[in-house]
Amino acid sequence: MSENFRSSSFNKLNKFPVVLFALMTNYILHPASGRGHADHGWLNAHHSFSFASWYNPEKVHYGMLRVLNDDIVAPGKGFGMHPHDNMEIITIPLSGSLEHKDNMGNGEVIRAGDVQLMSAGTGVFHSEFNPSKDEEVSLFQIWIFPKLKNVKPRYDQKTFDVINRHNKLQTLVQPGPSEEGLWIYQDAWLSMGKFDADFTSDYSVNKNGNGAYVMVVNGTFEIDGHTLNKRDAIGISGTDKFSFTSKEEGSELLLIEVPMN
Repeated sequence: MSENFRSSSFNKLNKFPVVLFALMTNYILHPASGRGHADHGWLNAHHSFSFASWYNPEKVHYGMLRVLNDDIVAPGKGFGMHPHDNMEIITIPLSGSLEHKDNMGNGEVIRAGDVQLMSAGTGVFHSEFNPSKDEEVSLFQIWIFPKLKNVKPRYDQKTFDVINRHNKLQTLVQPGPSEEGLWIYQDAWLSMGKFDADFTSDYSVNKNGNGAYVMVVNGTFEIDGHTLNKRDAIGISGTDKFSFTSKEEGSELLLIEVPMN
């Protein structure tokens, strides 16, 4: 091959430079201290995302995750009958009990280990009340934008064996009907786990393009090199896998995987 040919070929190739694309993992840290806070006396609430009178333009939602409220409701108090529509609403009691009533005819009490959901669809009215006379109820309430709108409203709940989340993530909610967990009208997965000290594991994203919002319920974790303590959270997107390590005995995680758009 002549030098002239090589030189000519090189110049032609340089007109069309090779561009390499790679996935870039995105991290958004949400320290517990940066959440919104409202203490109404009967309700002590922390908001991961803008809610009610608290608004932060940088914390309106994370992908299809719209609300993550960390609520403590005083004995004998609660939320009166109020409406929702076109939202997937998941309630996870951490301690105490919560009584639910709605206009679909459901009247149930949920406790730690239970998970409740409502697909609000075309519209539903419900109330939530702490039936205890002396014990607070602590809970997470999570709202996720649905993939399908104006569906028939639906209520469901399930009691999970918390032993099955020892050193692994237990699936609580997923897309479509399944015997493993509850289901919603969105390509989203919710799971919780409780881990021994120095236990390390990976999480693989279930659907390409989804992101994960991970909150430390209790204890301390290292997640892809980031140290998080109780109620700190991190949003992770642009990857199909990440790792986490429990740094304390009994550390607990809440993981919410959602589409990013």
